[in-house]
Amino acid sequence: MLSEQESQRYTRQMMMEGWGEETQEKLKGSTVFIAGAGGLGSPVSIYLAVAGIGNIRICDFDSPDLSNLNRQILHDHTRVGTNKAVSGKMTLERLNPDINITAIDTKIESDNVDELVGDADLILDCMDNFPTRFLLNESARRKGIPLVYGSIWGLEGRLSFIKSPETPCLKCIFPESPPKEVFPVVGATPAVIGSLQAMEAIKYLAGVGSNIMGKLLVWDGSRTEFRTFKAPKDPHCPVCG
Repeated sequence: MLSEQESQRYTRQMMMEGWGEETQEKLKGSTVFIAGAGGLGSPVSIYLAVAGIGNIRICDFDSPDLSNLNRQILHDHTRVGTNKAVSGKMTLERLNPDINITAIDTKIESDNVDELVGDADLILDCMDNFPTRFLLNESARRKGIPLVYGSIWGLEGRLSFIKSPETPCLKCIFPESPPKEVFPVVGATPAVIGSLQAMEAIKYLAGVGSNIMGKLLVWDGSRTEFRTFKAPKDPHCPVCG
């Protein structure tokens, strides 16, 4: 049941047709695993927290430095050197004290990914490297839970909602890892893509609307254009083929 404070906090979203208290209670009972507390993980976790997702597990082994602060809005200059997951928990608990935040200061690896994801209803992929994304993709496939993929580069971003075997998995869409690099980014870019990731998560957990399944959305921020491409399954995919 929602407390009086929660009912007041979520009044505006509960006004939507087909939402109400029952849908808000669904969100309160949901658990998400957010992989990464950086540029994408910041808007994702903030908007899921203020929407009332009841249990947020946020994982990151790194700590912020000054070059992160143009986009990683979970943190500020006083948190430089503090673990990002711990710093994120501090910020999110101030934004919404009615939800449960778990900070996981551990690197995601092949031998711990399933345990870290745990009993989550949904994985939010907010990473900046494909080897870890592929581990999350494999875990999502094994556990039979969806994964919301988001990535950014400069003024561009990409988004997809992966629910294997109904959709192609991440390995179908991106068979190989791109070269590892320090890439440019303007803070508003992960703000756009992270907000879309949060929207996909909220819709799925609330059971409203539809998700971008079987498609890849590409945002060109330099032109303010969205394009959507079909994402076919790879029958020879080593993960889901």
